[in-house]
Amino acid sequence: MSTWSNFSLQDSNSPLMEQLTFFHDHTMMILIMITVMVTYIMISMMSNKYINRFLLEGQTIELMWTILPAVTLIFIAMPSLRILYLMDEINNPLVTIKAIGHQWYWSYEYSDFNKIEFDSYMKPTESLENNEFRLLEVDNRIVLPINSQIRILVTATDVIHSWTIPSLGVKIDATPGRLNQGSFVINRSSLMYGQCSEICGANHSFMPIVIEAVNMDQFINWLNSY
Repeated sequence: MSTWSNFSLQDSNSPLMEQLTFFHDHTMMILIMITVMVTYIMISMMSNKYINRFLLEGQTIELMWTILPAVTLIFIAMPSLRILYLMDEINNPLVTIKAIGHQWYWSYEYSDFNKIEFDSYMKPTESLENNEFRLLEVDNRIVLPINSQIRILVTATDVIHSWTIPSLGVKIDATPGRLNQGSFVINRSSLMYGQCSEICGANHSFMPIVIEAVNMDQFINWLNSY
């Protein structure tokens, strides 16, 4: 979970989010270097009343400011394309669940296990326990095993929603009449919170997502007790 004093990304809980965090840091370092260099050049030029007559029309400087941005974009594009392909890869999922977006709640189906289905609504403030978060807690959490390949199928019944868990690096559009899919692996037992990330109507901010990640024994016990 992020806190009020944390302006960075949430701690990753999946290999995919780790790669996204590394790419974010990599790109930010390049942007900081470019910003510092351009700022230094602009200050140097503004503080000097003389202008080099070869600066604006010289072939050398034009060659440099054409090649350097192209090389910089290559250093950003290559890791970006790699992560993009990793995000679309589906590797023999152990568990498949289906998330269906409604105005304004989520419903889930565990079609691999005797058609387990339930709706997940945000808990009202007066029903919260002391250790639960306002506007983020739900009445029925998603329970998933750790260290297992999970596939999620996402769709909607009315308008476009977006199923998003920041700590897993997952953000999948829920589009009516279309079935989108994604996959992830959860690294450790935890509670992960997310929200609909598409402006889907008046109560858009009141359809949170909660995943409870447990070990395989606890997951099997949950299936048997459902």
